[in-house]
Amino acid sequence: MNNMPEVVMGLLAVSRDCFPIELSRKRRSMVAEECARRNIAVVELKTTVESENDVVQALEEIRATKVNALVLYLGNFGPEGPTTLLAQKFGGPVMLVAAAEESGKDLFGGRGDAFCGLLSASYNVGLRGINVYIPPSPVATPPAVAVMVGQFHSIARVVLGVKRLKVFSFGPRPFDFLTCHAPIKPLFDLGIEIMENSELDMFDLFQSAKGDPRIPALARDAAKELGSGNTYPDLLEPLAQFELSLLDFMEKHMGTSTYAVFANKCWPAFQKHFGFVPCFINSRMAGHGIPISCEADVYGGVSEYLAMCATELPAAILDINNTVPADMFAEAGTAVGAYSNDDLFMGFHCGNTSSACMASAAMKFQLIMHRVMEPGKEPNITRGTLEGQIRSGDVTIVRLQSTPSAELRAYVAQGEVLNIAPKSFGSIGVFAVQEMTRFYRHVLLEKRFPHHTAVAFAHAGRTLVEAMRLLGVRDISWNHPRAVPYPDELPF
Repeated sequence: MNNMPEVVMGLLAVSRDCFPIELSRKRRSMVAEECARRNIAVVELKTTVESENDVVQALEEIRATKVNALVLYLGNFGPEGPTTLLAQKFGGPVMLVAAAEESGKDLFGGRGDAFCGLLSASYNVGLRGINVYIPPSPVATPPAVAVMVGQFHSIARVVLGVKRLKVFSFGPRPFDFLTCHAPIKPLFDLGIEIMENSELDMFDLFQSAKGDPRIPALARDAAKELGSGNTYPDLLEPLAQFELSLLDFMEKHMGTSTYAVFANKCWPAFQKHFGFVPCFINSRMAGHGIPISCEADVYGGVSEYLAMCATELPAAILDINNTVPADMFAEAGTAVGAYSNDDLFMGFHCGNTSSACMASAAMKFQLIMHRVMEPGKEPNITRGTLEGQIRSGDVTIVRLQSTPSAELRAYVAQGEVLNIAPKSFGSIGVFAVQEMTRFYRHVLLEKRFPHHTAVAFAHAGRTLVEAMRLLGVRDISWNHPRAVPYPDELPF
């Protein structure tokens, strides 16, 4: 997957001039050594910032080493002005951490007071109006700081990716999916570019790719991916033609952006003119690291991108779709673990989940569209989904969304897909999230989130929340344990 940034993490020490500068340098080197021991990539920057003039030198070293994410380390009290000025001038994702005192045997010349200094730095961050990441326990010894540096890699990757992201949208959002409509100005505020196109543009791209000599190789690759699930081999070349047209369009129109996602309308006119549904190609693009959200859901595509950058794994867009019937819950036995049925829901979409995230998969036809478009007939234009059970394991559901008044809000919840046969069609699985029913009522419904959720196929809750905070999103919700009520939850 090359549709996300490579993080080059820099480690830079700061020092208050009334403290020994060697204390900060020594402690910085100890952190760098711990990072190397743990295979955590970091560039140890040699400039130690004491004054504003040092900020200029530090920025030159940062540029020379191509650092794009920065750990500012208070090896002693640190100068809050130059420290936060550097964070401001750097412009990329910044983490503030500080040194804990190592030993009671050296609390005269070897005491750094960084516990105190971080308070001043934090205050100055507010004065400058910048966002930085401060971990939960930010004052620590070198081994613990090294762990924080490793965790900051994924947070920085999300932020860097969003700042250089472009959304290619094809087709207007369907009338029956007003839930997917939201003002796009907040995305521009994040640095995201949006290029909206018509379905006719998409059809023209598809037609222009006909006969391209690269199509047979793509079709063979698709056949290899499907294996025994290649139920419609005659469909693979048209699907490959569609995939190629999207990839070529993306390459040609990236412009000043570096990374991209799609948000495409996929029904009902699509099938009549293209002769298939695009779901399998959407799944393949997700596998390439280029998510495509359905129903021209722009915020859904961005949410998928957040999930992908946080985990470096393919992401999916699914409906938070239906409840699990009581008899099915009872039949599942020990497979439900300690969850109650109120913790479960079924995540579903027509067939757009990457095969890498499926326990079993085969190309099928879109049943819901078939009912409307080809009733009583053998499937033809509704073929092209990738269907099966989503593999069991850890997941995180996430959604970034704008309100009608153009304010960003988001939710994140960790859970898992259970190894329970979903007994239904589409890309589908039984999801478990602690206290899902309460989360559904007091967050998803109360805050007017749409039915689409992005799925990260790992636990990435902290990474996603901290990255969105760095991006300036302040209204972020998550599922509360039973003992913690939601603001609107009544006590009786």
